[in-house]
Amino acid sequence: MAHHTKEENHDRYFYIIGLLAGLFIGAIVNRGFIYIPVGAILGLLSAALFLKVLVKGRQSA
Repeated sequence: MAHHTKEENHDRYFYIIGLLAGLFIGAIVNRGFIYIPVGAILGLLSAALFLKVLVKGRQSA
C-alpha cells in the first residue's frame, strides 16, 4: 500500500505578501490615493516574477 501525501501549494502567500507590501508602499508615497492600487498591482507583479524566476527550481522537503 502506497502512502500518498497531499502536496500543498504555498504560492498564495507570496501573492498576499506582495499585495500588502505594494499597498503599504503606495500609501507611503503619499502623492494621492491613486498610488495605493498602483502599488498593489506592482506588488502582485513582483510576487509573480519572484515565483516564476527565482522560486522555479525549488524542491519540496
